[in-house]
Amino acid sequence: MSDKRQNQTDDDANVSIDQKLIEEGTSQLNSEIQVLEAWLSELDSSDEENSEVLAARKSYNDMLSSRKEMLSTLAKQARLQSVGHD
Repeated sequence: MSDKRQNQTDDDANVSIDQKLIEEGTSQLNSEIQVLEAWLSELDSSDEENSEVLAARKSYNDMLSSRKEMLSTLAKQARLQSVGHD
């Protein structure tokens, strides 16, 4: 196999691995977002408003914001890869 052909095969393998990682990461982040939203919903329906509940709500909101930001970044990366390999 020529070097050029081997490099193309290697690039194709890297793209499929990268795409698989992006898909798995997206799935994982979506699952975590659902869990965090459920926990926040439980806290919101709770009658308690003590310091522990407030701290948990802040922590969950911070984690939720972080996961959504990561998901957005991953989506941008996926778009860049799909454009770069078309």
